Amino acid sequence: RVNSDLVGKVVNIASRNAGFIKKRFDGKLSANLSSDKSAPELTKEFQEAANRIAGCYEGREFGKAMREIMALADKANAWIDEVKPWVVAKEEGKDQELHDICSTGINLFRLLMIYLKPVLPAMAVKAEAFLNVAPLTWQDSQSLLLDHSVNKFEPLMTRVEADKVAAMIEASKEVLAQMESSNKNEGTSSTSSGEWLEKDPIADEIAFDDFAKVDLRIAKIVNAELVEGAGKLLRLTLDIGEAEPRNVFAGIKSAYAPEALIGKHTVMVANLAARKMKFGVSEGMVLAAGPGGKELWILEPHEGAQPGMRVM
Repeated sequence: RVNSDLVGKVVNIASRNAGFIKKRFDGKLSANLSSDKSAPELTKEFQEAANRIAGCYEGREFGKAMREIMALADKANAWIDEVKPWVVAKEEGKDQELHDICSTGINLFRLLMIYLKPVLPAMAVKAEAFLNVAPLTWQDSQSLLLDHSVNKFEPLMTRVEADKVAAMIEASKEVLAQMESSNKNEGTSSTSSGEWLEKDPIADEIAFDDFAKVDLRIAKIVNAELVEGAGKLLRLTLDIGEAEPRNVFAGIKSAYAPEALIGKHTVMVANLAARKMKFGVSEGMVLAAGPGGKELWILEPHEGAQPGMRVM
């Protein structure tokens, strides 16, 4: 799927058009995409698919969502094959036609990345950098990039080689075998809520006034990245409704890949004194539960909570 769908179809749409935009039009998209050569009906079909694909996601029909998205990618590639921008580029007096075709191709790619962002957040970040836009939201599917400068196209994903896949499968078999052996030797067990309290008893009682001093806020994780030289830390960029985002170091690297956190909402201690660390200044603390290691879960509020809201 990586090779045939993501590289061969989705990324291919951007790569087939980006070069012409950069070389012939100084990296700037066309200001108007209403001509027949810009395929307005196809673009409209892509935009109208937003509600249908969102419904698949919300209904947890993820396979159906992927099929819907890839069907659109097939249509985009078929259209590009039909209009042949590489041929138009060689014809005299057709600069505007070429500009409109390639700008439409970039916009179709952008729409596909909006629809794929829930399952490919890391690839979406790379696409946003190429498109020179803020983090894409679902609502962005109802607008187009016009008269807009994009950056030089860089490969967003590379093909997966068969020998690497085979190595991954063999490695996973070894891990599973070790887990099964461990379970047979030690047995499996579950932990009740009472056992958690035995291991980590309730702390000493505090007065309400003490607790009231703690300012808990909803925070949106707008970026997450590894910290070079830090074994346990991730650097989180948190939006809590202030003019500038907060920088917080969190010891959750063992439980979360950075790209899996981007876009999530969590809870942070907003009035904790800033702490100067080897890697920079940490301006708060995110809340997480669990004994540690891979068993850590950041606290996530229900849908509707917004950055900056106070946790009562």
